[in-house]
Amino acid sequence: MAKLRIGVLYDYWWGEDEERAEGTRPKRKAPDEDVQAVYEALKEAGHSPVFLRLDGTRESLVELAHSETDLIFNLVESFGGDDTQDSDVAGFLEMLHRRFTGTGSQGLHLAQDKGLAKKVFAFHGIHTPYFATVFRGRTEHAQDIQFPVIVKPASEDGSIGIHFGAVCTSIKELMERIDYLHAEFNSPALIEEYIEGRELYVGVLGNEKPEALPAVELDLSKLPQGMPRIAGTEVKWEEGTEAYEKTKAFLPADLEPELQKKLSETAVQAFQALKLSDYGRIDFRLAADGALHVLEVNPNPYLHAESEFAMAAKKSGRSYCELIGEIVDLALARYPNAGS
Repeated sequence: MAKLRIGVLYDYWWGEDEERAEGTRPKRKAPDEDVQAVYEALKEAGHSPVFLRLDGTRESLVELAHSETDLIFNLVESFGGDDTQDSDVAGFLEMLHRRFTGTGSQGLHLAQDKGLAKKVFAFHGIHTPYFATVFRGRTEHAQDIQFPVIVKPASEDGSIGIHFGAVCTSIKELMERIDYLHAEFNSPALIEEYIEGRELYVGVLGNEKPEALPAVELDLSKLPQGMPRIAGTEVKWEEGTEAYEKTKAFLPADLEPELQKKLSETAVQAFQALKLSDYGRIDFRLAADGALHVLEVNPNPYLHAESEFAMAAKKSGRSYCELIGEIVDLALARYPNAGS
């Protein structure tokens, strides 16, 4: 493979003096650890990486359009702090006819609209917890669900808007939570049957013949007493807290071959159903009765060298540098005349 000039595209959110809003992920002020890690892996592979930053301004879009690269490694999670606009960034790259890694605008939109994604799952026979969507007093979709439920924004990712208070056991709690989400995010609320069980993540790598990577489990058993066993913002983003420090990802050794096969097959099916490209991660809940539930699909998941996706890739025999190189190769293969 020829050595390429690769733009490592990431998004910048806000300045030093602004505080992080409740229920949001920490915002980038410079290339974050995952962005830097991808840059270094590309450099190690002999490519010529350059940083490309989107800061939410028209000027940064113009700079991106005028950048000269053979490929863009797309690590964007938002535009101007709006997490729902990652699909717009991909659409912008598509209109420019630029080659880029990861899922395109259509797949990003399908995955981000959780209610729509669940309807797609139902069409393909992929089991997901029963749910309802509501917005400002109007029910947009409803299945028969029972308490407890988990209530989350219908179009956010990265556990944004999912706190430990998202699990509701009464009508009063449910109404308060819906009101909070409407005020905070101005979007429909997804009310989903809460599944008690193990949290499993399955990475998928590939396009024509996607490969499911070994399952990774997030150990939620050591969360403080009284906290629901969910991967909320406290677990994912609140560094230094007990919830953050006591939840670790690991490679489970007790999954039966039949279950491993079902996880792999379902992960690939969900990956393809939502039109993902190159790489993605499917989040599952394994209930005590053995039932497997797809919670959501994550296009372009976090790619830090110690992330769940990289852990699974390493278990499959790929070094971090090899993983990043394979994503580059997969992306290039999707474009005509990629070697020119």
